[in-house]
Amino acid sequence: MVTFNPNVSSSMPIGVGGADQQSIKTGNSGFEDAIKAVEKGISQVDNVQQATDVSIQDMLSGKGQDITSVVSEVAKADMSFKLLVGVRNKLIEAYKATMNMPI
Repeated sequence: MVTFNPNVSSSMPIGVGGADQQSIKTGNSGFEDAIKAVEKGISQVDNVQQATDVSIQDMLSGKGQDITSVVSEVAKADMSFKLLVGVRNKLIEAYKATMNMPI
């Protein structure tokens, strides 16, 4: 028979395996961290898109923006959005694969 030593988890350093002690106790370390990472990524993409919109408006109104910096910002915003869409597609594929697994 296997016996569990309750002192083992308290002697492990915080952050072992990507989870802290509170996450280990509550049992929600992986999914909650993934959701927070996705939220952070969406927020960053939104910030890049908004900054790009401002720089385009500044260039069109003649506030001294040169075209090369605006084009590079638009390219950066486009690439970050494409990356976000790619991650979303992979998450959807993983969800579908999980739902198709036999029980």
